Amino acid sequence: MRADMLHIGFDDTDSPRMGCTTYVAALIIEKLTEMGIRFIDYPNLIRLNPNVPWKTRGNGALCLRVLCEDNLYDDVKETVAEIIEENSDLEYEGTEPGVVFLRGDVPQKIREFAREAIQGIVSIKSALKLIRVSGAEAIGYKSGRGIIGGLAAVGELLLGDHTFELIAYRRREFWGTPRRIDKSSVLEMDKRMRNQTFNNVDPETGRILITPRGPDPVLYGIRGESPEAVKTAHEMIRSHEPIERWVIFRTNHGTDAHLKTVPWIKDVKPYRPVIVQGTVERPPKIIPGGHVIFRIRDESGAIDCAVYEQGGALRRVASGLIEGDVVRVYGGVRPPSNGNPITINIEKIEVISLAEKVVFQNPLCPVCGKRLKSMGRGKGFECYKCGFHGPNLTKMAIRVERDIRPGLYIAPPRSERHLTKPLSRYGLEKRWTEGFRIMRSEEFWGKPHQSP
Repeated sequence: MRADMLHIGFDDTDSPRMGCTTYVAALIIEKLTEMGIRFIDYPNLIRLNPNVPWKTRGNGALCLRVLCEDNLYDDVKETVAEIIEENSDLEYEGTEPGVVFLRGDVPQKIREFAREAIQGIVSIKSALKLIRVSGAEAIGYKSGRGIIGGLAAVGELLLGDHTFELIAYRRREFWGTPRRIDKSSVLEMDKRMRNQTFNNVDPETGRILITPRGPDPVLYGIRGESPEAVKTAHEMIRSHEPIERWVIFRTNHGTDAHLKTVPWIKDVKPYRPVIVQGTVERPPKIIPGGHVIFRIRDESGAIDCAVYEQGGALRRVASGLIEGDVVRVYGGVRPPSNGNPITINIEKIEVISLAEKVVFQNPLCPVCGKRLKSMGRGKGFECYKCGFHGPNLTKMAIRVERDIRPGLYIAPPRSERHLTKPLSRYGLEKRWTEGFRIMRSEEFWGKPHQSP
């Protein structure tokens, strides 16, 4: 019996009150494994543009890539649809799942669609047109908006830089309760695996970052450079509640895949994640809430940039900028609203060059060395200690040492978006060279009795 490649992409099964699309993927993986379906890649977790206004949490879509015999295709579609229906929060107004089935190679047009979904805005209309002309099939629930993410997940083959994430899931009776993880085991894991995993602990606050806070089924997620690294790190974590299952995903998490360089400030558009360079136009200001706002300009125009209070060290760098500094900013674009102009919400600042900071001080007394006092505009200076008068003296220009240096500055891990590449990953970028290959499901999936 002939077996073809089958790409199964799906999205938008969760809501703020329950669920997780990666957990739906875990359930589908188990069922397909029982059916004898062979996987040809790690499950793909594709983070889409984090700035679209209708996103849920991490805005992640999933794709499972398998070999499927012709006589099993209808059974696979039915199984996937049933699991999505049973595990989506369909009663929630904003939950609108969609699933896409594509057989064979992924066309270039769908790959381009995926890139635009990660870096820009795409429509359900364009998604449905691509599905029709490529011979794919789709199932949508309610408006079917999840079809967009499903098709994008199919199209993003992760051929360039990528990372891995092992997600451990809770048993249903624990959903919505505080997660019970031994903090000391996380700190020890982070210490031993720091060069192979990332964003386990926030260095500024000591906060554990592998555990989410919502009512979803995720117990913890460990992100790293290889499947072996995240599996080893997983084995070091001590959990005080049972783990139902775990899955290793291959993902664009922590790769900056969303950011796109635009040549001019005039090219910056709302909801797009951008990289753009400019010169600081005026000193930063701190607004209520502790957020720092500064403005950059180039030959085409000017735009506000914002670093939020939780930006930690990045906020201190933004506060230290002065007029004339040349910077490259990385972040998502917020549209104008309520009297506020279009603004780039900063994820990173790259200081290209620093302007000279000069302050003017009263001169020193040539007689006793004390700082002179002004006698009024145009009247010179006098010394209140020895009585010296200097009618022709002027203020002295003093060059001030800057607290910041040229270089790249990133928000602390607690404030990073899923796609933001942390400093620890610079120099570790890689390409996917394995290609599609038949995999044993135990390479990326297991239950407690199948300890990783």
